[in-house]
Amino acid sequence: MNKKTVLILVLIFISFLGKAQSGGENIYEFLNLGSSARVAALGGNQVALQDADADYSFYNPAALTTDLDQKIALNYVNYISDINYGYAAYNKHFDKIGTFSIAMHYVNYGKFIKANEFGEKNGTFKASDYAFILSYGRQLNENLRVGASIKPIYSSLENYNSFGLAADLAFIYDSSNKLFRASIVARNFGYQLKAYYGSHREDLPNEILIGMSTKLQHAPFRFALSYRHLEEFDMSYASDLNKTDENLSNTNEDSFSDKAFKHLIVGTEFIPSKNFTVRLGYNFQRRQELKVEEKSSTVGFTWGFGVKVSRFRINFASAKYHLAGTSNHFSISTRLSDFNF
Repeated sequence: MNKKTVLILVLIFISFLGKAQSGGENIYEFLNLGSSARVAALGGNQVALQDADADYSFYNPAALTTDLDQKIALNYVNYISDINYGYAAYNKHFDKIGTFSIAMHYVNYGKFIKANEFGEKNGTFKASDYAFILSYGRQLNENLRVGASIKPIYSSLENYNSFGLAADLAFIYDSSNKLFRASIVARNFGYQLKAYYGSHREDLPNEILIGMSTKLQHAPFRFALSYRHLEEFDMSYASDLNKTDENLSNTNEDSFSDKAFKHLIVGTEFIPSKNFTVRLGYNFQRRQELKVEEKSSTVGFTWGFGVKVSRFRINFASAKYHLAGTSNHFSISTRLSDFNF
């Protein structure tokens, strides 16, 4: 890929900044429900991890490398109540072309009771979301990688259906000694092709992220951080829960530091051997917005581990989103070429 092509890609990427929308008021929010147990254990949405797993192109397609050739990954998340979601991916490398990933991301929201405006029950219905993801990544030179994803989307909520199309674009920089990585990713930019009802189309949950990770040269530790929603600094929102009894027009606004730290996610990995890893993470926004003042508990904190057993790599994560419950993430990956069929 020549310098002119790289420049065009960078200009397209920068143009996304002018079209960005903040999260929380969009359709297809399930695109932000990452199911990788490794990433979940590190606080979520880490976009600059090294030694990428077979499911990592969900977060950063530029991380697709030759090492992932013929690797598959299966993820499952036991979410809140009877909601569950998962992700399955297969990767393939082609010499002189690059590495591709084909994946499916789904969410099953469970069964709901159907009732009319008078509260009379007349059956049940289901709701689910699906995204088919085709990703591509390649090495541009010793230090720079590029990647992109295309995501056809289908959403079914009772008898309302919607179709959409989203795309990701990512760049990775690796230091020459491979101990430091930095990345910038534009995620979920696209268009709702068919609205749920009528012709009213809504925005997708797009965002710009930057991240970095570094591994200590003489110690078994790796540190990672990501900074989300570069397109909008102030992610605070009005809520009746923040209003005082004395004056309902007053709200407790976030301070400058709160607004800044809401974008930040940090994580660390302890790697005592190539077959075992322990992980911890902290999500500032999750902590600030979902904790209960009377009992903050461990909301916002995450932990997990990874272990290699024979030809399989197994990852587990536990994420505390709210006092109401904890979500458990399970991931398993292997390389098909390691088996004799």
